[in-house]
Amino acid sequence: MAKKKEQYIKQNTIFLEDIRKEEGIKELRGGVLYKVVEEGDGTGTVTPRSIVSCYYRGSLITGKVFDDAFLRGYPEAFRVNELIGGFQIALVNMHIGDHWMVYIPAEMGYGMRGDNVIPGGSTLIFEIKLISIG
Repeated sequence: MAKKKEQYIKQNTIFLEDIRKEEGIKELRGGVLYKVVEEGDGTGTVTPRSIVSCYYRGSLITGKVFDDAFLRGYPEAFRVNELIGGFQIALVNMHIGDHWMVYIPAEMGYGMRGDNVIPGGSTLIFEIKLISIG
């Protein structure tokens, strides 16, 4: 079991190394990587205390989707400082209308402990479209 977990963690590390080399990938603090799918109009400033509304899809490097507001058909609202670190880092750098692919290393997500359907050591992949800032 420990060997399998070790292999999974290594696969996630290699995945991030490969993504980092792709064209258009930018890096934020904490090793959070992102690629702009569509730029918004540049309005709005997200702070840790902001309540944001966004569409998002969260998946693992295996392609397994663990949450999908796009599929539900309505955006979700969150207070930014109540989210995992990597999601916070991405959001405070976004503006209304921005649509990004975000790659969050395990240390900025759920770490080695995981969460429910997310195994420990998982890189989290989020497609995020910021709708509004409150």
